[in-house]
Amino acid sequence: MKNIPSDLARSALDAAPDAMIIIDEDGVVRFANHQLTALFGYAHDEIIGQPVERLMPERFHARHLEHRVDYFARGRMRPMGAGFALFGRRRDGSEFPVEISLSPIEHSGGRLVAAAIRDVTERKLVEAELLLARHTADRARAAADEARENADRANLGKSRFLATASHDLRQPLQALSLLTGGLRRVVKDPDAAEALEQQEQAIGAMSRLLNALLDISKLESGAIKPEPTDFLVAQLFEELRRDFATVAQSKGLELLIERCGTAAVHSDPSLVQQILRNLVSNAIKYTHEGWVRLRCLQDAAFVRLEVLDTGIGISSEQLPHIYEEFFQVGVASNSTREGYGLGLSIVQRLVKLLQLELEVHSEPGKGSSFALRLPASRAHAVAAGNRPAATAHAAPAQRARVLLVEDDPSVRAATQMLLRVEGYEVHSAGNVGEALQSLGQRGPVDLLITDYHLPEGETGVAVVRAARERLGPQLPAVIITGDTSSLIRELPVDTHLRIVSKPVNADELIGTLNQLLLRQG
Repeated sequence: MKNIPSDLARSALDAAPDAMIIIDEDGVVRFANHQLTALFGYAHDEIIGQPVERLMPERFHARHLEHRVDYFARGRMRPMGAGFALFGRRRDGSEFPVEISLSPIEHSGGRLVAAAIRDVTERKLVEAELLLARHTADRARAAADEARENADRANLGKSRFLATASHDLRQPLQALSLLTGGLRRVVKDPDAAEALEQQEQAIGAMSRLLNALLDISKLESGAIKPEPTDFLVAQLFEELRRDFATVAQSKGLELLIERCGTAAVHSDPSLVQQILRNLVSNAIKYTHEGWVRLRCLQDAAFVRLEVLDTGIGISSEQLPHIYEEFFQVGVASNSTREGYGLGLSIVQRLVKLLQLELEVHSEPGKGSSFALRLPASRAHAVAAGNRPAATAHAAPAQRARVLLVEDDPSVRAATQMLLRVEGYEVHSAGNVGEALQSLGQRGPVDLLITDYHLPEGETGVAVVRAARERLGPQLPAVIITGDTSSLIRELPVDTHLRIVSKPVNADELIGTLNQLLLRQG
């Protein structure tokens, strides 16, 4: 029998933190420290002199014999079983994962090899948990990616649906509005005229409700995407003055819009205008005497736009509810309503979409103030929007010739009736091809009116382009659309082109046409 280590060496090996074993070339155990006997559950005498294979599962025995012979032939320090999962077997037959490091020992009695054995059960459990967590995270990421793709597809579908709905729902209102406007121009009976006036008011109310509901739907679906830019506040204020001066005057209110100088902000001008329009409209609606004021205050970083009024005010109990749909201050749910209580709900969604701040202060009987805080522009700003200034309704040129391109028969008939009553000579078409055919057969026209959405994916832009290629780039044109998506804001606009939103009333349409013809004259 070969010599065993000295007492000092034995003590040192017993003190080692890992299980230690020394075997000879025949694979017989010559030494085992306390940690090894404790780890495998054998008494010291039960393992000494036994084959080392006793400490491993039977499925490893044959492969271990090959490794042992190879190791004694090469004899160098290295980990055992690199690339393999190694297991030890306890006295009770249970298995556990191990790591083994081998070190050759040169001994006068023959070659020996020392093996340090470490139980890695806990580490393997941690690795398994980490692997499971990684797989779970990968699955979660994949699920999130799939959910995001599904959401993107759903939002795209909603956007397409809302664009179509905006157009299709406005079509019958457009026909009603133009028919009513045309009839009002020819009806002489006072009772019939009064009925038509009430009908126009009903159509206007339906239009406002439809616009509000579609706005909320588009905001909820994510169909509206902000397009921030630098713009002048003064331009926005001037448009609001034009839009609300007559409305305020009709109620005996003073509309005070303060000068804003060169104050410029960075945001989406169209959406900011929509916020202010709703706030000013609400202020006028709930103010019965006094004034409504629009002003701006600026510092280096922000511009504060304020809408103030001397209206009925809002109590502290009602203030938390003003952004709820269909909530109106001081109006019972079963009483007659002026409006539908959707304006501030839209305002809240737009403010959140633009990541702005809106403050509100109010006192019953003394009025309210709404303040919108916008980031100041650091660049040179340009005027917001391309909306032309309003002009008086001048009479059209004598028998001005108009080409009307509209695929909806009811809207086409209503528009033709209105234009003929106004003295225009009207020719109609349903698409680009028919429009060009009409121009070829009937000759040039003085003005082009076209719907934006036409059959087979054609658009009013294509109609304008094709007509101008034939009649010249200065042909006056009006595109009428019920689509309020961002695509409309990207349409090319020039001094001879106007874009009008459906449902447009008769006076607005005739005023726009006359304005274009006067510009040409």
